[in-house]
Amino acid sequence: MTGRNVRLDGAGSLHTARLTLRPARTDDLAALHAILSDPVATAYWSHPPHSRIGESEEWLAAMLAIQAGEGEDFIVEHEGAVIGKAGFYCFPEIGLILHPRSWGRGFATEALGAVLARGFEVHGLPAVTADVDPRNAACLRLLDRLGFRETGRRERSLLVGAEWCDSVDLLLERDAFFVAQRLA
Repeated sequence: MTGRNVRLDGAGSLHTARLTLRPARTDDLAALHAILSDPVATAYWSHPPHSRIGESEEWLAAMLAIQAGEGEDFIVEHEGAVIGKAGFYCFPEIGLILHPRSWGRGFATEALGAVLARGFEVHGLPAVTADVDPRNAACLRLLDRLGFRETGRRERSLLVGAEWCDSVDLLLERDAFFVAQRLA
């Protein structure tokens, strides 16, 4: 795999310099709920913070139910602790959420780089899309560094709780990703 020092093990996990990205398990519920119920982590997410563990349980069940060929989502671990999730809930749209205590350490770049490389090399995706709240400047900068380009903006595109949110649509083509990786 070309994605910077990423290796795949027999259990379907990706390993980077500092992270393990592995398939989700039912015992990830408490760690995921800690992230999905955090108002800072979910400030620009597609749903409000989970107020009940049952919401996170449904979310995890949907993640576990992703069919091969339709998507591939990973739990992100650092030093054995779950810090988030990264992947394709549904090809070709990428998504990421990390616990705020892990922000600012390059984990998002490392995780998305591994997932994108796998999407292009293993799944043969010609391009990957992303939908970002325009207020999420950090995410927009991250995706720009990875080679994404803006393709459009939509107003009032998603109702999150009682608030309408706008969207920035982004696209990353396979060749642009590998060029950005060589330049980084």
